[in-house]
Amino acid sequence: MKREYWFIIIAYIAMQFSGYIGAPLFRFIELKKGLSLEQASINAMAYWSIFSFIVTLLIVIFFLRRELSPSAPTLRGETRTSVGTSIIWAIAGVFMAFCAQYVGILLETAIGVKQGSENTQVIVNIIAQVPLFALITSIVGPILEEIVFRKVIFGTFYKKYSFFVSALISSVIFGLAHFEPEHILLYSAMGFTFAFLYVKTQRILVPIFAHVAMNTTVVVAQLLLKDDIEKIMNEMDQVQSFIGGLL
Repeated sequence: MKREYWFIIIAYIAMQFSGYIGAPLFRFIELKKGLSLEQASINAMAYWSIFSFIVTLLIVIFFLRRELSPSAPTLRGETRTSVGTSIIWAIAGVFMAFCAQYVGILLETAIGVKQGSENTQVIVNIIAQVPLFALITSIVGPILEEIVFRKVIFGTFYKKYSFFVSALISSVIFGLAHFEPEHILLYSAMGFTFAFLYVKTQRILVPIFAHVAMNTTVVVAQLLLKDDIEKIMNEMDQVQSFIGGLL
C-alpha cells in the first residue's frame, strides 16, 4: 500500500475516535453558554463532527491531490468511461444502492436481525437540533467513505485480487466501521454496489455521487416522514416475527 494511503487511513481512524477528546471540550464551552447538559452534549457532538470531518477531508484531498486529477492512472490501467456515460452510471447508481440496501434488509430480516439503525436515529435527532450537521451525513461523510473504502482500500486489493475478493474485504471493513455489526450484510451490499460503480466507470466521483444522493435522500425522508417510517418498521417487525415462527 502506498505511504499516502496509510496516512489517509490513520487520519480517518483518528477522526473516528477524536470525539472522545474533542466533544467533551466543546461540551464544556456549550455549558458555559448556559445550555442544559443534554443540549450541550448534542451541540458538542455535532460541532466537533463538523470540524473533524472537514479537517480530515482536507487532509485526504492533500494526500490525493495528484491521484484526483483527470490524468491520474486508473484501476489496472483500464479506460475511464466518458463523462456522459459516467453521469448515467452515477444516476443509476443511486437506484442500485437503494436496491442493494433493500436486498440487505431482506437478508437480515430472514435471519432474524431487527431492522432500524440506531446510528441513523441518533443522526436524525442531531440534525433536528443542529441542521448544519446534515452537511456531514449527506456530503462530507460519504465523500470520505468512498475515498477511504473504495479508492484506498478496495483499490489497493483490486490491484492484486479479483473484484469479488477485493469488494468483500473492503465492504466488510466498511460495515464494521459503522459500529453496527448486526447490519454487516446491509452495509456490505452497499459496499459491493459502490465498488462496482468505481470499477465500471474508473471514476471515484461516480460512487461518491451515488452515496451522497442516497444518504441525502435517507436523511430527508427520516426528517419529513418520521411517523410513517416508524409505522413501516413496526410492520416489518411483525413480518420478522412471523418468519421466525415458521422457522
